[in-house]
Amino acid sequence: MSTVHTFTVFTCTYNRATTLHRVYESLLAQTFGDFEWIVFDNGSTDNTRELVEQWTRESSLCIRFLSWPENTGYQNTFNECIAIAKGKFFLILDSDDRCVPHALERFYQLWNTIPAEERDKFSGVTVLCEDQNGNLAGNRFPEDYLISDSLELEYKYKVIGEKWGFVRVDILRKHPFPKVKYHVMPHIVWHQISLKYKTLFSNEILRIYYSDEQRKVGQLTAVSPEHNAAGKLIGQQAILNNNMNWFFTAPWALTRACIQYVRFSLHAGKGVIMQYRGLNNRPARLLYLSTLAGGIALYTGDKINGLLGSPSSGNRGKKVECGSTVE
Repeated sequence: MSTVHTFTVFTCTYNRATTLHRVYESLLAQTFGDFEWIVFDNGSTDNTRELVEQWTRESSLCIRFLSWPENTGYQNTFNECIAIAKGKFFLILDSDDRCVPHALERFYQLWNTIPAEERDKFSGVTVLCEDQNGNLAGNRFPEDYLISDSLELEYKYKVIGEKWGFVRVDILRKHPFPKVKYHVMPHIVWHQISLKYKTLFSNEILRIYYSDEQRKVGQLTAVSPEHNAAGKLIGQQAILNNNMNWFFTAPWALTRACIQYVRFSLHAGKGVIMQYRGLNNRPARLLYLSTLAGGIALYTGDKINGLLGSPSSGNRGKKVECGSTVE
């Protein structure tokens, strides 16, 4: 697929016709016009198609509309759009959020601050978000302009909260999400990319994140821990198989991942032997043996809560996008 645009903006949507206008209005107001907007309707039953078709007719934006008749895992729509993207950089903008008018222009400027001879070593640029009330989402990066990667950002610098950035399309095509029917955790891809490439992180706020509505959606769609257990265990397994060299920097983060690996494996019907064999390195296996009891205890608690009719509170309040369940 040849590159035609600088950016491909990707919006996956599921029954968000009432909020999708935020993305449209944001893109219409951009001071940088070299982009396409791919809208992927992931099985919506509202008037999303009619709305996007109207925008396509009445605006000058390059809009491409795709749809599937039934809702499927977010990662499958992501892979589909990466394959057909005509931009050099891929930028996700959720179907209920906005960005500032100079967002794409500033992203392009930040990318060009990286020396041309060094850009092959970089995957993209990431910035900050604020909510609709002007409050910073999460915390700031340790430096205003930081060269790092998502693994170091998470384990060393303990940066949390919503962030927003683009990634080179050619890199994403080399690191697709696994082709599975259930939802998987996005870090499976971001962590893989971090092993090979750096990112430029900037403490500039370019996206507005509507956190109040997202919390309500998460609460209304709270599900029991066994729901999508297979997808959840894949995410925890990837952490243990790829990130154990960070154990002494962030021991609790890796320990927690191992406990959750046991928990969700049991919910997915995978016994102890299969769990052990699913780990590809000795440190992860040793950690697994030391946390096995904790994972079994969590699983047992889930079952007891299930009998009492009460989903685990740990699933409440997280963002749900494209009809997928919480991670």
